[in-house]
Amino acid sequence: MEIGEIGEIDLIDKIARETKIDRTVLKGIGDDTAVLKYSNKEYLLFTTDMLLEGVHFTHLRPRGASKVRLFYNIGWKSLACSISDIAAMGGIPQYCLVSLGLPPNLELDSLEQLYSGIKTIARKFKINVVGGDTIKSRRLIINIALLGKVLKQKLVLRSGAREGDVILVTGVLGGSISEKNLNFTPRLKEAQYLVNNFKIHSMIDISDGLILDLWRILKQSRKGAKIFLEKIPISAAAKRGKGDLKKALYGGEDFELLFTASKRTAQKIAAQKLARIIGEINDRRNIIESSDGRKLRINGYRHF
Repeated sequence: MEIGEIGEIDLIDKIARETKIDRTVLKGIGDDTAVLKYSNKEYLLFTTDMLLEGVHFTHLRPRGASKVRLFYNIGWKSLACSISDIAAMGGIPQYCLVSLGLPPNLELDSLEQLYSGIKTIARKFKINVVGGDTIKSRRLIINIALLGKVLKQKLVLRSGAREGDVILVTGVLGGSISEKNLNFTPRLKEAQYLVNNFKIHSMIDISDGLILDLWRILKQSRKGAKIFLEKIPISAAAKRGKGDLKKALYGGEDFELLFTASKRTAQKIAAQKLARIIGEINDRRNIIESSDGRKLRINGYRHF
């Protein structure tokens, strides 16, 4: 059997089942980051993201973007993706490694701009770039490994959603694949405010689409969900052309925070306009339905 026949989700599940971890690992495969024992007050958070030319960038060049700006944005995005993962766990990023697969014909100016994007976002979020690796490759490959910390009482996992919880999302959704995905700002500030001021039960960053990433929360929490389609915040980019709701539900690359909290807490968060209420958690395990009872297709971006 080829991996394309298994599919990305089942392949990850297979790897997770066959991978042994020891007692120093609180959470391994299956969340936005690994959670590792560290001190009496904190856990370590460890994550990695790989970006490949032709999949995550170059063919997605924003309108009017120059070549110089394009490589700067690619560098920015490569680290931003991992920062977003740390944010979704309630943590603070601190140290990163940058590994590159470089085509020999890549122009030096382009590589310098790529590193400029990485260094700029690293400074913005006070992250130390402490090393990495470089190899020859037919296509440009960027791999980021990011280490962070989280206070034990602030850690948020995908598995914490409870029946009766309300589902919330920051920002607007859809259309990011054509505009926002190369220059988004990770919701670290927003995540920190949420975990420092409210009890958040579960959280994930939306990278592969609202529905697919919500399903990941449901899978880990063994719950179901009802979505209020009329309350989905749709971006102006998604409203261009047809299928705006479909883009918001399944488009991916939004990098907004999707999280759950009690009804009382959710109302406070919504009243402060920190996020919007879009649904609720129920006991219909792994099922996502609309408010009129229609089952929604579980789909989003998958590599294979």
